[in-house]
Amino acid sequence: MYKESGFSEKALKRYLVHDSPYFKVLNFNFKKGQELPVHSHDIDGQLCIVVLEGSGEFLGKDNKTLPANPGDILISDISEPHGVRATSDMRVIVTIAPPI
Repeated sequence: MYKESGFSEKALKRYLVHDSPYFKVLNFNFKKGQELPVHSHDIDGQLCIVVLEGSGEFLGKDNKTLPANPGDILISDISEPHGVRATSDMRVIVTIAPPI
């Protein structure tokens, strides 16, 4: 079992939970106001972002946002613009398949 809950005032914390030829799992911990800016990857594959704790917004192209609260899940092609912004301290798990 993996459990990592460290936060940093300076920048979001990223922890590699699992990496294999089939998928990658990352834990991102955000302090209130931190974000993973909107970005995309020019490859095939999908990602899943699951909110474990806290609240914020899923970010997309053209400044689109969706609420992101505990239990919320965003699934997207990895080539689609995506990001996360925390409105409180927030923990998310990101799964990427195939891994990048």
